[in-house]
Amino acid sequence: MDDPNYTKKIKFVIDAFNPDSESFVSTSRNIEVTNLTTVLEALIGINERESKKVPVRYSCRMGICGSCAMVINGRPRLACETNIFREQSDTITVEPMRGHPILRGLVTDFDDFFKHHRSVKPWIIREDPAEKYSVGKEFPQTEEQRDAFLPFAECIKCGLCVDACPVSNIRKDFKGPQALAQAYRYYADSKDQARDSRLDYLDSMDNVWGCEFSGSCSKVCPKSVDPAFAIQLLKGEIAKKRMREMFGREEAEQ
Repeated sequence: MDDPNYTKKIKFVIDAFNPDSESFVSTSRNIEVTNLTTVLEALIGINERESKKVPVRYSCRMGICGSCAMVINGRPRLACETNIFREQSDTITVEPMRGHPILRGLVTDFDDFFKHHRSVKPWIIREDPAEKYSVGKEFPQTEEQRDAFLPFAECIKCGLCVDACPVSNIRKDFKGPQALAQAYRYYADSKDQARDSRLDYLDSMDNVWGCEFSGSCSKVCPKSVDPAFAIQLLKGEIAKKRMREMFGREEAEQ
């Protein structure tokens, strides 16, 4: 099986969206693949051989940019990381993600995705705004401080977690697992000085309390970011903040 000359024939089905008719058009063809062929390579090969192209977004081809996210055999995945032989199926079906507005073919619109991402302020916030332009010093971190946020810093913004999230597919005002995981990434960073205001913003049904903890977002993440866990950590931090505020008020009233 390590021989790249080992080939087989498969049925490749493409369910592409046609914006002119606002419907999906399913086409299939039998193609020959090697044991090294990925779904993305198969799609590129089809576009190179056929005059009628299949709109598909991709860039790096190596699981870094996240551009080629789509649904493959019913599961949201990166096409460049999905080896056809490992599917152990003679039929490969690809379709666009349904958790995002669909533009054409297999390409989806990420405007809302990045709007939600920006809404959680995914950057370090400091009390001194001048540090944005001239820091003047380093901010050392211990290994423990680094490890608090590092597991959530690998997000490549592929959108697979949002597509897998049952809440995001129903409620478009829900910020979604990607944005909330990045909110925790910056909340947990010891260099950040906006922890309280971050929690106040996230304390709503559009944010962390909208999560039903199905865990599907973490299952499809190609970088093992675990958004579901990040959201539960935020819920705990918000609860602890509210408890501190409540007991603080009670002490002040006594």
